[in-house]
Amino acid sequence: MISWNHITQFGDVTITMLVAFAIAAWLYIEDERRLSLWWSGLFTAGLGIVVMTKMAFIGWGIGIRAVDFTGFSGHAMRATAVIPVLFYLMLQKASPALRTTGVLAGLAGAALVGLSRLTLHAHSVSEVVAGTALGAAVSMTFIWIAAESLRRHVFNPLRIALSVLALLPAPYVQPAPTQEWLTDVSLFFSGHDKPFLRTGSGESQPDMSRPGSSTRS
Repeated sequence: MISWNHITQFGDVTITMLVAFAIAAWLYIEDERRLSLWWSGLFTAGLGIVVMTKMAFIGWGIGIRAVDFTGFSGHAMRATAVIPVLFYLMLQKASPALRTTGVLAGLAGAALVGLSRLTLHAHSVSEVVAGTALGAAVSMTFIWIAAESLRRHVFNPLRIALSVLALLPAPYVQPAPTQEWLTDVSLFFSGHDKPFLRTGSGESQPDMSRPGSSTRS
């Protein structure tokens, strides 16, 4: 039986980065280099926003206390950016109605990833909503650009199979220690000895210990 822990792994950086790279590679190989650059740039920009907001809180305590916001949810952003685009490209030869249904199904699947972050108490509502909105901006912008300029079907059956296979092990992948990496980098640049962590009251205070094996990202 699939648990929320399994579902949340579909947004893990290990899986989503692999699929995002595959999308860029297929576009590039099929001589859709402009679209490959657009996709890479949009996805990288989304990641950058997530990282900057997280570092701002961890290193300097910058957040929005009123809505319990300490940074965009990376899982929600990555899932919402990657999954709808993957479905859109796989359904290029389908009817417009089926292609739209696929994109909506991708958004619904990504929403489940966001819901899993709430269920597992890994993020606040504001962080998941912000991450989902950012990921949707990435995927919908790319799909809008691709609809105007994509010249050929870039996903043949073998590539579709490889892309889907990349998602299958998601529930069993060991989470990447992205929170620990961000903490190390944030403390290096901020010069602080301890990270800022969310308290029970939503107040940001320096914590007395480093976060352990946190899966927040």
